[in-house]
Amino acid sequence: MSFRRNKKSFTIIFFLLPSLFGLIFFSLTPMVSSFFISLTDWDVISGSPKFLGFSNFINILQGEEFWRTLKNTLYFIVLYIPLMLLVSLSVANLFNSKYKGITMYRAIYYIPVITSWVAGALIWKWVLNPQHGAINTILGYIGIEGPGWLYNEIWAMPGIVLASIWKDVGFFGLILFAGLQGINPTYYEAAEIDGANWWQKFRKITLPLLSPTIFFVIIISIINSFQLFPQVMIMTEGGPHGATQVMVERIYKYAFEYYKMGYASAFSWLLFLIIFFVTAFQLKIQKSWVKYDT
Repeated sequence: MSFRRNKKSFTIIFFLLPSLFGLIFFSLTPMVSSFFISLTDWDVISGSPKFLGFSNFINILQGEEFWRTLKNTLYFIVLYIPLMLLVSLSVANLFNSKYKGITMYRAIYYIPVITSWVAGALIWKWVLNPQHGAINTILGYIGIEGPGWLYNEIWAMPGIVLASIWKDVGFFGLILFAGLQGINPTYYEAAEIDGANWWQKFRKITLPLLSPTIFFVIIISIINSFQLFPQVMIMTEGGPHGATQVMVERIYKYAFEYYKMGYASAFSWLLFLIIFFVTAFQLKIQKSWVKYDT
């Protein structure tokens, strides 16, 4: 009996080892190393690290750039999360329907998810082109002069939001669809007997029972939003006039263009702390609105 137990434990450890090695060498080790680097002034081109203590953190927090990029990131989140949820819920309801060929539509909606951001961002640069882009051309047909989008300080971030929703809606729509599939249909049958209309069923049954899935989607999408980078780098490079400069874009610039690894690492740790506390806050308040079907 003891031999079997030891053999089972060995088998479990054996299969866990690759993941543990990956976690240690590709996640934990870089994180610990980046913290020590954040305490230094290290120009990777010209010299060895010089210990500074927490000076990098103090300089970042006292500077205007950190707060501007944080404000831009929060602005993206405020625009992106509600619109993404609305569109994803609509797509999930479409996926949950019984229309002919719905399986094909599910696959089509997922195509942007597996499309690289390089290709997707280039497509959206054309779509949002103020002269001959698809959106402004359509607006022109109905007599509306389209905005400058990526070349306009006001409209650049909404343009990034549109591209991000296009990329993510298939993924989050599929997650919400799985949540809809888990709702017991007898709830709807009982509501129909009581004369409930579609809105009452959605508000009283679907939303409460889907709230754990919605909460998961919000958590993941906010974490992803704080790490906003490829679409900004390809579509605007932080412009115009810093309107789309976000935190990860600044980290990239300091690390790989200015070669200030200590400053970039400190910026990264501040971003990590923001994500950690925002996520912890969401987990704390979720009891007030997330309902679990027991």
